[in-house]
Amino acid sequence: MGRIGEKFESLRARNEKALIVYLTAGDPSLDVTKNLILSLQAAGVDIIEIGVPFSDPTADGPVIQAASQRALKTGTTLQGVLDLVAEIRRMSQIPILLFGYFNPIFTYGVEKFAKATQTAGVDGVLVVDLPPEEAQELRIHTDAAGLDFISLVAPTTGKGRLKTIIKTATGFLYYISITGVTGTAAPKSGDIAQEVTNIRKLTKLPIAVGFGISSAEQAKEIGALADGIVIGSAVIKLIDKNRDNGNLVKIVSNYTREIKNALSN
Repeated sequence: MGRIGEKFESLRARNEKALIVYLTAGDPSLDVTKNLILSLQAAGVDIIEIGVPFSDPTADGPVIQAASQRALKTGTTLQGVLDLVAEIRRMSQIPILLFGYFNPIFTYGVEKFAKATQTAGVDGVLVVDLPPEEAQELRIHTDAAGLDFISLVAPTTGKGRLKTIIKTATGFLYYISITGVTGTAAPKSGDIAQEVTNIRKLTKLPIAVGFGISSAEQAKEIGALADGIVIGSAVIKLIDKNRDNGNLVKIVSNYTREIKNALSN
């Protein structure tokens, strides 16, 4: 079992919920991303989801799309992200998940990518545009490298499709709480409760809910229904708003601490 599985197990033993925070690598710079990750760990964040910037992030809303464009303009590359993870690993053992699209991985080389992510200290990958039917090209290498392959489940996922996804999923299931792209709507707890209940009937994998969560109140309400929550767009907005503020890292850290406290109470 890797760091992601161990984290969920330890949280379950303490009856706690996971806080997973998404950061776009290189926004506003890789150095700031590194400082944010270390600060977020100190604030109680359980898992870091690092977005690899891509020119056409189709699953992401305008907030994360803009962050990806900014990161690309500063010269952030997949190799740069892997180097960042390797640097973090010298100071931290927080579970790290790479979030991205298949094109940069394919360009980098799938076998090379799997070996490099393992060497850097990445714990799992979530490739948004790689459904189970097409994932074997990558998974033959990432599975061998011991990387968790995180799978997405949406409100529109039928039972048959859900069974197919669960059959090969590892680490945890990422439940998308709304239809559409990230950061564009608020999730409804009643719908989430029913869907999570249905998923739990088919798997013992942890379930984390993401898309649209931004406040401590939402985090507490939705966290009670699942094993954890994912916050992305709200953090990216905060980073963008305070990019020229010398207290940027502290501001983001305080925000995530508030979310983690809400999950714990």
